Amino acid sequence: MKLTKKDLAHEIKAYLLITFGLLIYTFAVTAFLAPHHLVGGGVTGIATIIYFLTGNTIPIGYSYFIINFILIAIAMKVIGPKFGVKTIYAIFMSSFLLSLFQNFIHEPLLDDKFMCAVLSGIMCGAGIGISLANGGSTAGTDIVAMMINKYHNISPGKIIMYIDVVIIGCSYFTADSTIADPIVGVGTIIYGYVVMGVNSYTIDLVFTGQMQSIQFVIFSHKFEEVANQITNTMRRGVTVVDCQGWYTGEHHKMLIVFARKSEMPSIVRIAKAIDPDAFLSISNTMGVYGKGFDALKS
Repeated sequence: MKLTKKDLAHEIKAYLLITFGLLIYTFAVTAFLAPHHLVGGGVTGIATIIYFLTGNTIPIGYSYFIINFILIAIAMKVIGPKFGVKTIYAIFMSSFLLSLFQNFIHEPLLDDKFMCAVLSGIMCGAGIGISLANGGSTAGTDIVAMMINKYHNISPGKIIMYIDVVIIGCSYFTADSTIADPIVGVGTIIYGYVVMGVNSYTIDLVFTGQMQSIQFVIFSHKFEEVANQITNTMRRGVTVVDCQGWYTGEHHKMLIVFARKSEMPSIVRIAKAIDPDAFLSISNTMGVYGKGFDALKS
């Protein structure tokens, strides 16, 4: 299959956005979590525990790299080579950025642990969400989330949250470590769950937020022009329905359009530019399945 300039530009943009997501994610871990001996979820959380249990001798990036390659071997077969290439890139880049930031950041940027937990949750969630939305992954447990999401309509944020509950809960057993400064206690585990909750919510907000669908109901005397413009410009299907106003008794044409939430401003702009008197109703939908939208998974 020949790669066009448009496809190449799309891939380059995807990799740049994945890198940006990884930058946010790894910075949050090394600047807000690790310096406060806080343990987040996912493979990064496991790598952080290993880092402290070994007396800070095995950098987070090293453990992160090794564990993820065990997961990538499975992901390559289940999700496919395209996702696998981007995930391999994510593993190398994440490991590099974790090691780089850890060499320069030795003290927490903020003294307030709770604020660090909240900020790291937001930044980690945003980083993962940006990466997932562009077909990549920050690696770790979101590889598992993407594999499950391929076959089941389960929010990636929820899947990661369930896995993180177990990982953060297991960090309790490191509290009896002989290390002078215990890795975690009950209070630290609570902070970990704060990170997990904020992280999960942010992933859904960033990743599934832009994928949400909406339904337009448009009444306009210039319905043909509006329908043609939406079809030609937005590449969205338009359904024309005969209707009658009960008060006036007049017969009208009603347009029904399903689109992504991110496309809402463009469709509203088209309708109002053609017919300033157009009447529009916009509503969120629980899900739209079919060509141009989500595939219905068993």
